[in-house]
Amino acid sequence: MPVLSAFYWTIIWVIMAFVWIAIAFWPARVASDKGHSFWGYFIFSLFFFPAALIVAYVVKERNSEKAQPTTETEE
Repeated sequence: MPVLSAFYWTIIWVIMAFVWIAIAFWPARVASDKGHSFWGYFIFSLFFFPAALIVAYVVKERNSEKAQPTTETEE
């Protein structure tokens, strides 16, 4: 069985790094849509992807219409 050269291992690691970073955008995007920090969740998901994904879906929305009081005044 042939052994892969260092060049091929480098290519494999680079592809894996791109996939890892691309997947880290998923929880960050979910949290961002709920009004939380995109970059905070992105860094969180780089190190703890499964936990970041769960937290991003479980966390409550900050910019919910229910949470914002109405400021309409009747004249």
